[in-house]
Amino acid sequence: MRYLAILWFLSLLTCTQRKGGIIIAGSTSVQPFIEKVAEHFMEEHPDIVVNVQGGGSTAGIQATLNKTCDIGASSRNLKVSERGLRVVLIAVDGIAVIVHRDNPVNDLSIDEVRAIFSGTITNWRELGGEDAEIIPVTREEGSGTRGSFEDMIMGDVIISDACLVQDSNGAVREIIATTPQGIGYISVGLVDEREKALAINGVKPTLVNLMTQKYRFSRPFLLLLCEEPRGDMKTFIDYVLSKKGQDILKSSGLIPATEIQDD
Repeated sequence: MRYLAILWFLSLLTCTQRKGGIIIAGSTSVQPFIEKVAEHFMEEHPDIVVNVQGGGSTAGIQATLNKTCDIGASSRNLKVSERGLRVVLIAVDGIAVIVHRDNPVNDLSIDEVRAIFSGTITNWRELGGEDAEIIPVTREEGSGTRGSFEDMIMGDVIISDACLVQDSNGAVREIIATTPQGIGYISVGLVDEREKALAINGVKPTLVNLMTQKYRFSRPFLLLLCEEPRGDMKTFIDYVLSKKGQDILKSSGLIPATEIQDD
């Protein structure tokens, strides 16, 4: 089923890519941030249309390898089998574990997070909260966010099949914002007042804590190309890495790539 979904996504890109402009496809975590940069870019370059699509990091990597998009987007590092692409680091993001804003729990240990998503802990009472069933929400297989969450937090512990599965950061956020018993994980840069980001092992997922590496659950935001960018693609990549583009990403809650390189 997943293979067919990726084929459908790539065929959609094939149909739309050659209508002009730049097609960016992939990570739904990167998508809202690169869309914001693209909006500012098109105001300054009205002759260049940038079309940003989702689909997940794996689909974006495959679309880049298959040359069915101009630029891929990934929120995880490439696997050995996916290497050979040009990788442009545009920012670093954190993974935030979120709950409903009225949930009294503010801090979990990494072991408690693992126990929740593996199905070992199932009631908020065990964590100092209400006597209520925990509703864990995870991302789909192939998601860069899920891959990062598994690598950095779950380790060798398997996410339970009982978890509710959603296909984007936005969908996870909407469920948590309206479900008092819910818990999920999204990009730090997408957390808003409708939900609460938990401290992990006593450290909150703030921009300062990410930049000082006190909060260690971070992942790269990457743009991917088959070859050295030229023409409109180079113009766009240069804009993303310019002070103006990096300031847009920083104001959205990400660590700019230029600040990482300066350290």
